[in-house]
Amino acid sequence: MTDDPDGLAAMTRILSPHCRVTRMSSGALIADWKRTRFLGMATADIQKFAEGSSEERTALVAGLIRAGCATARRKEHSDLEVGLWLRGIHLLIRTLGFGRVLRLLSLAAPGYARAEPASAEGVTRLKRAVQSHSRRSWFVNDDCKAEAVTAFVLLRRLGLKAVLHVGVREHPFALHAWTSSGGLCVPDADPRGHAFTPVLSIDGGGQ
Repeated sequence: MTDDPDGLAAMTRILSPHCRVTRMSSGALIADWKRTRFLGMATADIQKFAEGSSEERTALVAGLIRAGCATARRKEHSDLEVGLWLRGIHLLIRTLGFGRVLRLLSLAAPGYARAEPASAEGVTRLKRAVQSHSRRSWFVNDDCKAEAVTAFVLLRRLGLKAVLHVGVREHPFALHAWTSSGGLCVPDADPRGHAFTPVLSIDGGGQ
């Protein structure tokens, strides 16, 4: 068996988060769990990811994009999309209750086989958009639960690592929710300087 960890690592980095790569004796097998499809790659093609020319790598990436195993460019959610998700999630929480919405997260934010670290810049932009819509809307009215769930869902749908926390404070008693990703929290984990002890954490999968 040819051992080419550099080639496999380079190929894995450009794959969509719902794809998992397994080394085989003749190359590698890409399992696309979103579409329940499998794609084989020869050892020579894997080596091109690490040692080939830019033209060779471009051709291989183009093939993976056509097969649906990779995306040309990660597209962040627009400001309008963030606002719509926030209002929709807030309505769901008011209608179904926070607990039931948490149980539905696996549908809106699937647990992919692989999740990538989020950049601090990307999370900062998302946090600014979420909190801006939350504070401007009389309907949402600064609801930490809606903000946290919205951030979690949007980050996970981009294939990025995120953890949703629900915390408690004893004196005076209060509950708070936030999502951590890229070293930041949406909303803040300690609003107004009050610390909350996490009692529930949901990471949505990813390895």
